Amino acid sequence: MDTELPRWMRRALSEPRLAPYLRLSGGDAAQAERLYYWNLEVASAFYGPLHFLEISLRNAFHRILTAKFDRPDWWEAAPLAVHSERQVCKAAEHTVTNVGSRRPTVPDDIVAELNFGFWVSLISRRYDRHLWVPALHAAFHDCPEARRDLHDGLLSLVLFRNRIMHHEPVHTRDLAADYAKLCRMLGYLEPEAAGLLPQIDRVAEALSRRASVCAGLLTPRL
Repeated sequence: MDTELPRWMRRALSEPRLAPYLRLSGGDAAQAERLYYWNLEVASAFYGPLHFLEISLRNAFHRILTAKFDRPDWWEAAPLAVHSERQVCKAAEHTVTNVGSRRPTVPDDIVAELNFGFWVSLISRRYDRHLWVPALHAAFHDCPEARRDLHDGLLSLVLFRNRIMHHEPVHTRDLAADYAKLCRMLGYLEPEAAGLLPQIDRVAEALSRRASVCAGLLTPRL
């Protein structure tokens, strides 16, 4: 059994980063290498579903808050916490930099700059009375879950999304449960999109391939 990963991997990806894969594979370098590839495969499979969830959430919230405050730059009227206000200001600064002198910036530019965590924070307890009760609850259709449960579920998906986008390991998670939660949350926002996901995404396929990829029976797909 070879216990040393290929030189190019150790140089390009770093030994500290690869060490957990090697430990989990019992020191078998070939198996650790294949596990690393499968982690990339399954992480990439989640990109599309996470895309649908994040964009659907932000557009639903933006649409509802625009109507509530009767202005597309609703954040100028909403009772946002200091941290949220700073996020909006930072997004506005990025927007000016990105748009430059090509055209005036518009509210949609700022909306696109605000991250997943910002949107999820709008249904935290802090905003229960001012945003959730009078407005944002309407974004979730036929939803039996309480605001707190929705917030906690979406926040866990923000953290999951960040692990994927920051190239962190996800192979130790219950990924089937993550996918089920994602589909459930998307189903409250856009039922048709949630119904479409299993037909077009690669999550189920990637999950089913783990054992064979790690055993060297199938070639990883990135």
